[in-house]
Amino acid sequence: MNALSSLYEIATATRNHFYDSGTFKSRKLTRPVISVGNISVGGSGKTPFVILLGELLKQRGIAFDVLSRGYGRETHGVLAVDPAGSARDFGDEPLLIARRLGCPVVVGESRYKAGMFAERNYDSAIHILDDGFQHRKLARDLDIVLLSAEDLRDQLLPAGRLREPVSSVRRADALVLTEEIDPAQLPPEKFAWHVRRSLAIAAAPRSPVAFCGIARPQKFIEQLRAADIQPVAEKFYRDHHRYSQSDVLDLKKLRNRCGAGGFITTEKDLINLGPYVAELAPITVARVEMELVNSPHVLDTILRVITERRAKA
Repeated sequence: MNALSSLYEIATATRNHFYDSGTFKSRKLTRPVISVGNISVGGSGKTPFVILLGELLKQRGIAFDVLSRGYGRETHGVLAVDPAGSARDFGDEPLLIARRLGCPVVVGESRYKAGMFAERNYDSAIHILDDGFQHRKLARDLDIVLLSAEDLRDQLLPAGRLREPVSSVRRADALVLTEEIDPAQLPPEKFAWHVRRSLAIAAAPRSPVAFCGIARPQKFIEQLRAADIQPVAEKFYRDHHRYSQSDVLDLKKLRNRCGAGGFITTEKDLINLGPYVAELAPITVARVEMELVNSPHVLDTILRVITERRAKA
């Protein structure tokens, strides 16, 4: 571990110690909070899992809302996400969640204030806290952490991608495993749930240019190839990249130079393209689909745990 990562570990451990000891207080909302988070920087599937969890709650007829920071937005304060709005106003992932789930999504630097806004304005029975594992200012009734095999091999920032040491998953209630992981590497007392990820692709253009602005672009390319789609060219941008007219012109030049039949990108990138989507036609969106193994039992467990904890509070 390099010196900067060591300093980062000390700072993270100190902050967590203050919360664990009660020196720093977490604020509690009236309604239950389910946190969905991870220990790495992007690419773990938090947003697809929030959408999956929301779809399971909808199937049971349970009203819910989603609380998010709204990373990358240019606005401030607490705002209800307008599904017809822009990533500039609400952030790309909250906008994606609002469009996919059709539920209230509230963004705010303070997720507690966002939750208070939701409780004043919506009849939700449950709050889903998006990317909440490190946001300890808001108390939660259940902590779900997505974990990959890559996380177990990685290093802390800035040498690696980890926001917290792997040992911090002991703080979670449940681990969602996105890959096969040796059970001996996991805390034995935690719930361990498994998900399968896939790409839903309607009809890809012939020999497409694949482009994206996500945390782990190579995974996207690997999934495309696994779906028998062979891009003739690839173009990667930083995570949450908001596209400009210049980007669109560069992509069109790349398409023409390679003789590509069109473009393929991710759902998040489609949102960040905004009004430029039409200029890149034909363009196909590869949507990340997530399936939870034994989902009825998992949802029963989630609802039982939060009910029991609320009864004891």
